[in-house]
Amino acid sequence: MPKQLSSKSIALLSISLASFLTAFTGSSLNIALPAIGKELSISAVTLSWVNLAYILSANVCLLPMGKFADLRGRTRIFSYGTVIYSAASLGCGLSWDMISLLLCRVLQGLGGAMLFGTGVAILSDFYPPKERGRALGISTAAIYLGLSLGPPLGGFLTHNFGWRKILFVSALLGMIVFFLAFWKLKRPQTSPATGPFDSRGAFLWGSALVTAMYGLTHLSTIPGFLLALLGAYMFVLFARSESQKEAPLLDFKLFSRSRAFTFSSLAALINYSSTHGIGFLFSIYLQYIKGLPPQAAGLIMISQPAVMAIFSPFAGRLSDRIEPRVVSSLGMALTVVGLVISIFLHSDSPLLHIIASLVILGLGFSLFASPNTNAIMSSVEKKDYGVASAIVATMRLTGQTLSMGIVTLVFAFIIGENPISPEYYPSFLKSMHLITATFSVLCFFGIFASLARGKIRQ
Repeated sequence: MPKQLSSKSIALLSISLASFLTAFTGSSLNIALPAIGKELSISAVTLSWVNLAYILSANVCLLPMGKFADLRGRTRIFSYGTVIYSAASLGCGLSWDMISLLLCRVLQGLGGAMLFGTGVAILSDFYPPKERGRALGISTAAIYLGLSLGPPLGGFLTHNFGWRKILFVSALLGMIVFFLAFWKLKRPQTSPATGPFDSRGAFLWGSALVTAMYGLTHLSTIPGFLLALLGAYMFVLFARSESQKEAPLLDFKLFSRSRAFTFSSLAALINYSSTHGIGFLFSIYLQYIKGLPPQAAGLIMISQPAVMAIFSPFAGRLSDRIEPRVVSSLGMALTVVGLVISIFLHSDSPLLHIIASLVILGLGFSLFASPNTNAIMSSVEKKDYGVASAIVATMRLTGQTLSMGIVTLVFAFIIGENPISPEYYPSFLKSMHLITATFSVLCFFGIFASLARGKIRQ
């Protein structure tokens, strides 16, 4: 029994550290975006691709990596993912121009997909349903701890040593996670999935995602609009192809068998689509419109993830005792309130207004995330944990991609390819108001998707 408890603790520690690592890197780079833009002399639209390149790459690889982990071993794929993520982080820190930076961010996305696509599955392997919410709450809190420490530490490193040091720290943390997972994380006795790996399905999935998302970010142009339509058509081809296979990359019967799985996944997609771009907007708003240095901006932005880190374990434990849809739907409603408050930010808004918006957003998201993940993992069989874990992360990253796509699209229409300089500050504020209003409406409809999932416990 002690050995079993030790394995569970090591699994939770490994997944939590990996969750912290990816969140810390992303939030640190958010605060460093203005410094990256200045050093590499790039426009606001191009700057958004520092985020999009990573998110899109991870999204393309997530589902294949989740399925591959089910077939070949989840802890093995997790360990290899830490190596790739660390190497890519080092490459980002050594990049000499925007192209090399984006290429390394793509590789970093592959490593991130191997972590995202296995982390929740590994925890679900080790922890039974009655304890799973608590474990997921702790690992989710680790994500928010990374999001909390990222802005102030990222601002400190950027201000004193340059933005590249953020990536060097990430590479070091990644190797620590690798050593812990590779030598200490034991494989639980589970029933693995069987059958060949669906390489054709993986190609169709990746091609559809890249085509659709690239088209979305250039929707203001005719080629972009056509690419978005082509991507949608390719998704239809993917669905048809998968429905005819005995061992598909994505078994669509998961959605037809479980209403809870379907609507929980939809709720996750909507929630991330309506919240992820906020960090990007607030980073620019605080440093350009309010004129704050990176460190000060980071200290203000820490209020949102700090609230998440505090309340996520509580929300996870709560979802072990009562229906996750109740907790998640309340969280979605609070998120709508936080988004509506942010619509009314302007150049003279007091700090209390800014912090209130971030705190309410943090509370809402902490009540939504881990209970919603608990609902998804509790609605599938053990052999499908890897794919379900990948679906959780796919909904998150697809939502994040859509969120940044909305930001990029609005920027393209209102600001264009112009850098964010004082003469374009009014245009940025106009863009920010339109984006946050769009996010508010989207998240409002997400409340009903969250409620529609039904009960997961008899």
